[in-house]
Amino acid sequence: MRIGIVSSAMPLVNGGGRFIVDWLKEKLVERGHRVETVLLPFVERPEEILSQTAAFRMIRLDDYFEHVITIRPPAHAVRHRRKAVWFIHHIRGFYDMWDTAYRPIPDHAAGLALRDSIIAADSECLSEARRIFTNSRVVGDRLRRFNALESEILYPPILRPEMFVAGAYGDEIVSVCRMEHHKRQHLMVEAMGHARTAVRLRLCGLSTNPAYVKGLRQRARELGVADRVTIEERWITEEEKADRLENALASAYLPFDEDSYGYPTIEAAHAARCTVTVSDSGGVAEFVQDGITGLMTGPDPAAVGAAFDRLYADRALAARMGAASREHVAELGIDWDTTIERLLA
Repeated sequence: MRIGIVSSAMPLVNGGGRFIVDWLKEKLVERGHRVETVLLPFVERPEEILSQTAAFRMIRLDDYFEHVITIRPPAHAVRHRRKAVWFIHHIRGFYDMWDTAYRPIPDHAAGLALRDSIIAADSECLSEARRIFTNSRVVGDRLRRFNALESEILYPPILRPEMFVAGAYGDEIVSVCRMEHHKRQHLMVEAMGHARTAVRLRLCGLSTNPAYVKGLRQRARELGVADRVTIEERWITEEEKADRLENALASAYLPFDEDSYGYPTIEAAHAARCTVTVSDSGGVAEFVQDGITGLMTGPDPAAVGAAFDRLYADRALAARMGAASREHVAELGIDWDTTIERLLA
């Protein structure tokens, strides 16, 4: 089948939104399909959102592809007679984050008019889809609330789960993701100041904000835990992720109101590592079941530090929850055969 994968991309920024496109293409090609990726640059500047949406709307792909799969917004605006949408998030500043500090434009008449236009455009374009999938229950709930549209949950797999293997349970909590304020690595560093065991923390990933990482290092020194906090501020390859997790004690992923469980959670699960998270982490809570596949606390440094200590003191618990995490991946059908079968149905 001739398949087009259509998505938006922030220039020079890698992450989950790009991985899901690249990995899906690779797996479709492995199964004998002819696949082309169509990426348009997209930045969330309020004054440009509608014009960028219009750019996708004007693309005509019926002559080239038998089936189109759209991923990151506003790619769902593209027209095609057989369009499947794998919707990974809204432009959230105009949706669930409108009444928060993350609102990108003032709450005045012009701002409300722009918000209404974005929601109306999304609703119309999404309603044209043959099927709508979301990457989590959280995102599906937002679609129902704001766009009055139903969807099916389709959890994203990682590219090569076989790379992630289980070794001995060491003394290190590992976090592999972009180092940004909303990912809350600072909460992990603060937690280390409350930990009473010899547990260690390793933070791995790039950042778009060097000052944030500088602040993490400074805070670790202030708390007297710099000798137990390792910060690798660089791009971490898939092979390096697997290496860091193989002998980790556990994974930690503490984002604020994340759209889905996040790749760090699933990568850890494939390595039979449980995940420590917090109650306001959004979609992460769809995978992390407290005491079963990980530990969930309030977003409080002392509580997170206590969770780190609990795992350090009870390796059998860490191993048991790590094994349950790996089993939970299979229970949820998070694999490429299932994913592709549903996207092409």
